Amino acid sequence: MPINRSKYVLAMNLICLLLLIGGTIYLVANWANIPDKIPGHYNASGEVDRWGSKWELPVTLGVGWLMYSGITVVEHFSQIWNTGVNVTKENKARIYRILKSMISTTKLIMVVIFVFLTLNSASAKALPVWFLPVFLCLTFGSIIYFAVKLVRAR
Repeated sequence: MPINRSKYVLAMNLICLLLLIGGTIYLVANWANIPDKIPGHYNASGEVDRWGSKWELPVTLGVGWLMYSGITVVEHFSQIWNTGVNVTKENKARIYRILKSMISTTKLIMVVIFVFLTLNSASAKALPVWFLPVFLCLTFGSIIYFAVKLVRAR
């Protein structure tokens, strides 16, 4: 069943693309100014626990592009989604619309994380202390929000 893209889903996709394109342009434009050694990994407190080459930055951003692309493909095949609720003729459009919004929101959160990690690593800084709690709250908070919405819509 094809699901029309809502303005919300279109906005999420546009923001994702702008972030990924912006991150790519930033890396290309500032490559010469990025230190040769950058944070390669952070611990839970945001402190650098491994240093790596600046050539890891395109890989990190590339993972963001891959996740965006992969989730976008999955977004188009509603028959493979695990809805978590019984889908009937009466609720099918409503359920799939909520799931598509959830998928788009999750995609945006993942893109924001990978672009942020790329730009933060390019500056050779530790992660801010708020990064992990905010990331976890956004990820799980949005999943809980859409799960509740899904249960109510069945």
